[in-house]
Amino acid sequence: MRPVEPWLRLAESVLIPPIAVWFRWHFEGMELIPPHGPALVAANHISYFDPLGHGYFIEKAGRRPRFLAKAELYKNPVVGKVLTGAGQIRVERGTGDHAPVDNALDALNRGKLVVVYPESTITKNEDSSPMQGKSGIARLALAAHTPVIPVAIWGSQHVWQRTGKRSLKFGRPIWVKAGPPIDFSDREDGRDDPKVLRGVVDDVMKELGVLVEDLRARYPERWR
Repeated sequence: MRPVEPWLRLAESVLIPPIAVWFRWHFEGMELIPPHGPALVAANHISYFDPLGHGYFIEKAGRRPRFLAKAELYKNPVVGKVLTGAGQIRVERGTGDHAPVDNALDALNRGKLVVVYPESTITKNEDSSPMQGKSGIARLALAAHTPVIPVAIWGSQHVWQRTGKRSLKFGRPIWVKAGPPIDFSDREDGRDDPKVLRGVVDDVMKELGVLVEDLRARYPERWR
């Protein structure tokens, strides 16, 4: 098996310097990311730029993230090679395949930090608030005996979307904030109960919504 860390270091050296200089970053709650050991991050999804923003935040916290990445990205010969070499986790959306959860659980068991977008797609809400999440984040949290760290981003929705207005204006603020880890250890016996899983997901999305609303309320007015 090829070593993973060199690919991650390559991606960091290529991607992070330009975005670090181009945008005006504001990070909060970085100390809530554990410096080592398994960590499960749930993130909101408002832009194609989000993995870069969340990844930069996590890298600044001293960790290297493993993302659950949609299978379509692997069709690009360059992007797909980098994602595979860097140990990112491929997801075939809409197939019911359990392999992504199993692979993410394996990464957590090996002490890695895994990032999940519980919505599984960019939010369709006009105000960019989080939509209802899917059960994968709950299954992972309960199976891995790992708290969920909510991490929200704001400002990226103006940068990179499939359609609509985009802006790469120099100095645009991108804000990222982590909230306190959410402990679901008291629900682990219900890991196969759909009602328990839905409750865990709803609690995660509620906390993400609180973080998003806080960032939205404080984001600089002239950049809105």
